[in-house]
Amino acid sequence: TRQLLLAAQSLGCRADVLAFPQLQACIGPGKIPAEPSTDGGPIDTHQQLMNVSDQAHPENPLDAILVRTMPLGSLEQVIFRMDCLQVWQSLGTAVINSPTCLETSIDKWLTLHRLVKAGILVPPTVACQTRDQALAAFEELGRDVLVKPLFGGEGRGIIRLQDRDLAWRTFSTLQQLGQVLYVQPMIPNFGYDIRVLWIGQQAFSIQRWASRGDYRTNVSQGGVAEVHQLTDQQLELSRQAARSVDGSVVGVDLLPAKDGQLYVLEVNAVPGWKAVSACLKVDIAREMIQFVQQQVANK
Repeated sequence: TRQLLLAAQSLGCRADVLAFPQLQACIGPGKIPAEPSTDGGPIDTHQQLMNVSDQAHPENPLDAILVRTMPLGSLEQVIFRMDCLQVWQSLGTAVINSPTCLETSIDKWLTLHRLVKAGILVPPTVACQTRDQALAAFEELGRDVLVKPLFGGEGRGIIRLQDRDLAWRTFSTLQQLGQVLYVQPMIPNFGYDIRVLWIGQQAFSIQRWASRGDYRTNVSQGGVAEVHQLTDQQLELSRQAARSVDGSVVGVDLLPAKDGQLYVLEVNAVPGWKAVSACLKVDIAREMIQFVQQQVANK
């Protein structure tokens, strides 16, 4: 966030941080006063308040919104936040990524559906709600599987299961917690995947190698990034994946498998870029702000 603010300042545009939990909205002549900041900082009313008091002349001081996170909340809170983005977009604000893209990409299962619909190869996947269904998937997928949270990223919460008893206990616990059981086989690979960061029509790519003794390539989990030159196949596949979710700023994860196949693992609509920026020595924050400026200019 700080990098984006500095980049915006250097490019001569004002940027402010809007905290999702502080968003307010009203319809009618009244306005809701801004609440005190929970972190001690000031809250500018026009930043946190969506006031649609007159449909003919709606208040909309924002040229663009670059969504960088979707914090945890209740179902109602998350839906309300997405509603706010939808309304801002309808009032002419450039919302990046679009609410439709965010709704899809936050959900791993829905993302896979969109990828498959676009003819893109993804890992065999079972999403279910009971222990018995998940155990059947464990057997069907070769007794070496990854269990992932339906929502979330950066490699957090992923479990590798190779033992049936451990699988039984894991699936039982997740069922008791009311979680969706999202199960994929551990695909034999070369120890790395490819992250392609798309910013508009620009693609920035790195290889991410898993650390010794781990299977996760996420740099935040100890993985190591290296420069990667995309092949034509990788470039086109990642472009198709980004388009399948209607994304303009997305991270696409590709997995070259030992059987010669190239899988798309997921598409992230709020991608991090520290590893990409450091590895490629590119100011990604500046690239993002410039893209936002282009979107505003083209409205």
